[in-house]
Amino acid sequence: MRKAKKTKESGGFIPAVKTLSKSIREYKLPSLLAPIFVAMEVVVECLIPYIMTLLLGAIEFIAGNPKTPNPISVNIVNFLFGEKEPQLLTTILSFGGALLVLAVISLTFGALSGRCCAVASSGFAKNLRKDMFYNIQGFSFSNIDKFSSSSLITRMTTDVMHVEMSYMMIIRTAVRSPFMLIFSLIMSFTLNAKMALIFLCTVPILGIGLVLIMSKAIPFFHRIFKRYDKMNESVEENISGMRVVKSYVREDYEIEKFNTASNNVRNDFTKAEKIIAFNGPLMNFCVYAGLIAIYMVGSMMIINSNEQLLKMTELQSFMTYSFQMLMSLMMLSMIMVQMIMSTASAKRIAEVINEKSSIVTPENAITEVKDGSIEFKNVSFKYFEKAERYALSDINLTIESGETVGIIGSTGSSKSSLVQLIPRLYDANCGSVLVAGVDVKDYDLDVLRNSVAMVLQKNVLFSGTVRENMRWGNENATDQEIKEALNLAQIGDVSLDKYIEQGGVNASGGQKQRLCIARALLKKPKILILDDSTSAVDTKTDALIRKAFREYIPETTKIIIAQRIASVQDADKILIMEGGRIVASGNHEQLMKNNEIYQELYHSQNKAGDDNG
Repeated sequence: MRKAKKTKESGGFIPAVKTLSKSIREYKLPSLLAPIFVAMEVVVECLIPYIMTLLLGAIEFIAGNPKTPNPISVNIVNFLFGEKEPQLLTTILSFGGALLVLAVISLTFGALSGRCCAVASSGFAKNLRKDMFYNIQGFSFSNIDKFSSSSLITRMTTDVMHVEMSYMMIIRTAVRSPFMLIFSLIMSFTLNAKMALIFLCTVPILGIGLVLIMSKAIPFFHRIFKRYDKMNESVEENISGMRVVKSYVREDYEIEKFNTASNNVRNDFTKAEKIIAFNGPLMNFCVYAGLIAIYMVGSMMIINSNEQLLKMTELQSFMTYSFQMLMSLMMLSMIMVQMIMSTASAKRIAEVINEKSSIVTPENAITEVKDGSIEFKNVSFKYFEKAERYALSDINLTIESGETVGIIGSTGSSKSSLVQLIPRLYDANCGSVLVAGVDVKDYDLDVLRNSVAMVLQKNVLFSGTVRENMRWGNENATDQEIKEALNLAQIGDVSLDKYIEQGGVNASGGQKQRLCIARALLKKPKILILDDSTSAVDTKTDALIRKAFREYIPETTKIIIAQRIASVQDADKILIMEGGRIVASGNHEQLMKNNEIYQELYHSQNKAGDDNG
């Protein structure tokens, strides 16, 4: 098995962001428009307090009592009335109209930015799930083993949700907050530069504090998502095995196991939240310390200079800008927390998207499987490269096209591992597997797997009608073809419109096995592999299925893994496996004469009354 390739891009946060950014695609326009509309909204919002200051200055000028008239207010009044006597009501209405227009413009830009943000973030999340799911479909079994199904589910749900929230904040809040902070500072400097410098002094303190909080919290969030995987694994295992749990009365044990996994998540979240909790007090200290300083210094400037250095109206506007800066810092703080949480999620999603299948179609691949002949040449295989022991060792085997081969052996003798190499569900570490005289690694994967029908030990049916399930074998199959396949599998009495619940829970074990066999037959394969797929049917039905195979698909190579001698004794060749090796082979008569393992198994099953072959 070749080692799964892993691109360098999935290593750190910045490379992960580059990977995830490719999923924006058709949502680039709303992603660009959202921050533009936000910036316009902020500019307009920052103008409103300034217009209020000019209005108050104009009122004072008209009332005739300003100590130092605001030159801009004076110019506006002169522009409005020219040589005429200024009217207070007209002035208020003029400024009020301007404020109303600015408020409507701000509201419009805010609504547009909100809509673009929602479209972009939800679309980005959709594409992330799509890209992950699409890539997972190409994974080999070894890739699935690497991540585990529970971890992949967590990454496609919880992790994507965190990244979606972060993206929403990045294109809107993360633009609004800095813009609001910058424009509020600019307007503050426009009003009074000395006063604005007071607030600037708090920014470095806040920045250093946020960096320290992030560095301490991020490792906990990395660990949290691994805990999530374990918890989801516990839930998935419990639900899928609920019948076993109840039959063994193990509900309390499963509850305790889940509680342990859930408490681990809670404990790590608590530790992370305790660190992040310092963010609020730190921000409040910096902001309110700045406000107190502004109040004190501003009041002293007004009193000591008799409003020459700073006017009361300017201090009021200055406080408005201070609160805008306060809100900006609060939003930036929220963004930092969300970014901390999503850092680990972004890396985990990028790992899945960047993962390359260990089994791929080669260039100039062969697109035709001529027959069902199979050959194993010095094949050895292990599931993980670091594994000390090989699951299969020194396998040499030749199967002619159209032959029926039975495989028996004790549990753990690697019978399933052997047949999974034929359609390249895994790749051999050493040696080669040939189908129709060609190395399986040289075939187009789709062509190879469409030529090999495999009924696995775990029979999987999907929610839908029998007809819909059967068309997994051949999506263009007619009702007549489906009925013929069902008859061959000895389940011809089932209605094609019968609804199969998720996982086939409303079908018996024998029915599920026979439906899966019928589905495999619809592929019209050159090689048919039954991996212990008739264990839940009676020996008579088993015999009828094998008879149908001999009569209706004589040219198809049939490999039958079974525990019962009766299921394989009429095979052309029977393999006995032990410890990942083929220890004996031959037909039923030969093995009965020469192999003690086969003889012992045959006699023990005959005594149990199981031999109806």
